[in-house]
Amino acid sequence: MSGKNAYQTFVDYLLSNSQNMTPQRATIVGAFLETEGHFSSEDLYHKVRKTEPGIGQATVYRTLKLLVRSGLADCFDMGEGVTLYEHAYDHPHHDHLICTRCGRKEEIVDETIERRQVELAERSGFTLSRHRMFLYGLCPVCRRKGIKD
Repeated sequence: MSGKNAYQTFVDYLLSNSQNMTPQRATIVGAFLETEGHFSSEDLYHKVRKTEPGIGQATVYRTLKLLVRSGLADCFDMGEGVTLYEHAYDHPHHDHLICTRCGRKEEIVDETIERRQVELAERSGFTLSRHRMFLYGLCPVCRRKGIKD
């Protein structure tokens, strides 16, 4: 993928899967690429609707699924029917701390944990191709408020 940008990578993915870049998809992909952090399909839908009110929520959702399949997006299930998305293309791997009360999400990177995960996989005969780790608990703000998990 060197030399290509995210948008062109998505166009190439579509073409290799006998699909086209429609004007609606182009608008959604543009909004996706402008949105950093973690966001839901509904969040992206509301952003898209500000500029293109004719684009439906189902079109946004289907395009997000294509973005995940193409490797440009990553998604994770937060439970209770909530899926969050984030950029994956040209973004370094990271894991997540998630507050079980307020939903705060913090991205973390720890090289010791990364090495240990590879060691554990190799011990079982696996070669890792990818992984995700989510650590759940109370953030400092919720702890200070005396909230119990």
